[in-house]
Amino acid sequence: MRFEKMAEEVESLEKLLEEHLPADKLAEARRIIYGQDGKNSRPLDLPEAASALAKERNFELVGYSIAAKPEQLRPPRIVRIGLVQNKIVLPTTAPVKDQVAALHSRIEEIAEAAGLCGVNVICFQEAWNMPFAFCTREKTPWCEFAESAEDGQTTKFCQELAKRHNMVVLSPILERDGIHGDVLWNTTVVISNSGAVMGKSRKNHIPRIGDFNESTYYMEGNTGHRVFDTQFGRIGVNICYGRHHPLNWFLYSLNGAEIVFNPSATVGALSEPMWPLEARTAAIANTYFTAAINRVGTEIFENEFTSGDGKKAHKDFGSFYGSSYVAAPDGSRTKGLSRTRDGLLVAEVDLNLVRQIRDRWSFQMTGRYDMYAKELAEAVSEDFKPNIIKE
Repeated sequence: MRFEKMAEEVESLEKLLEEHLPADKLAEARRIIYGQDGKNSRPLDLPEAASALAKERNFELVGYSIAAKPEQLRPPRIVRIGLVQNKIVLPTTAPVKDQVAALHSRIEEIAEAAGLCGVNVICFQEAWNMPFAFCTREKTPWCEFAESAEDGQTTKFCQELAKRHNMVVLSPILERDGIHGDVLWNTTVVISNSGAVMGKSRKNHIPRIGDFNESTYYMEGNTGHRVFDTQFGRIGVNICYGRHHPLNWFLYSLNGAEIVFNPSATVGALSEPMWPLEARTAAIANTYFTAAINRVGTEIFENEFTSGDGKKAHKDFGSFYGSSYVAAPDGSRTKGLSRTRDGLLVAEVDLNLVRQIRDRWSFQMTGRYDMYAKELAEAVSEDFKPNIIKE
């Protein structure tokens, strides 16, 4: 039996725990797995209207809260984060304009629920307005999904969402850079709650593994580690494969990020054991909140393609396993969304927790950045010699 087939039968780790553990054991398992002892983390009550909309339109809606300790001088800095995961709506063979329109319509429904829930910052999955077709190495029709980050139809759509719901929108797209020779990039557009485009953040690391043939379409980004100072906190975007690179996470911290989003598209056979760990350990090591988003479903393409790992030619990546979650700098995290269903996760966090944990653990104070910088500079020089001591 294929891994993907077995994976599709399991909706979530949480469901497995609930089905097989008695209540007292379940509580202890949750404490160990999620770091939630009931003091700082709890389920979040969401409006009935949002729950009704989610039921009617068939997507999961869950809410969690991660609190900070009360302070004498600073009021709480409460922010509601919304993470959206979804399947493609139409077959990959449908006309490009129809696929885009269908995905816009689906996201509009889920964003409506986010607005009802008071979400302040919403992030969609990597390349959310198209199939994740970068496995195929075909240029047609997939390059036709590329749009301007500044004034493309998807950016204009998201600007309307931002103004309507008073939320910051993070919109990961395939960007066409018309100013620089129509070059393509994997880009997240950051739109203020005012509806203005604040800027964009491009994918820093491009995978070359298995079916992920992305460098056929775009190369490593050139925007560095931008942090966007929004009304609802300082935000960074570490797209997909960048989560495997600890220094990539670190540089968003160095630039002052309080929340770093990781919009992704990844499949179970490749990365699922790593998924619950990477964004969470990044939140701990860099003392900020992280938000990991992954799409769901199996996307089937018309023509077979081959992999870098010797598999026979095939027509799909496998199953995208969802499981989107938010992690906190104290090591706690929310439960994940379903592995199989469209969903919206709403996480209410207190950004005061960032400084509180920095004061407690002192990672920034005890970091040896001068030493790291010196040794990294040596490591990239032509005459580098590893510091290995032999007998």
